[in-house]
Amino acid sequence: MEFYIPAETGEFLAFCAAVVTALIGVVFLFAPGLAYRVVGIDLREGRRGGYAEARSTMGGFHLGLGIAALLLAQPMVYLALGAAFALAAFGRILSMLSDGGNTVMNWLFLSVQIVLAALPLAYVFGLV
Repeated sequence: MEFYIPAETGEFLAFCAAVVTALIGVVFLFAPGLAYRVVGIDLREGRRGGYAEARSTMGGFHLGLGIAALLLAQPMVYLALGAAFALAAFGRILSMLSDGGNTVMNWLFLSVQIVLAALPLAYVFGLV
């Protein structure tokens, strides 16, 4: 069985979003300290449970969803990927409005989440 790399532009863009998602998962899974520093999260002294959260929820989930989208290459999986990032972007907007998180980093990460939501959703809904 060969690894499938899409030739169609829309599907290739969705594929790229899945690759980025998997890479985000790899970083959080295997380098949670680095990932936390990049996103600006500090762990309290003596409290190591935050690494488990990074490795499982942020690492394993992103890696699993990204790999599933890459291996299955089905529109419904791309729909799940796009919907997940769209809701993550909504959560970030909600935080920016209600929690006072209106920072440059939040705007940057919001932009990334919007792009990672738009690419697979545009393919699924036939916009590209």
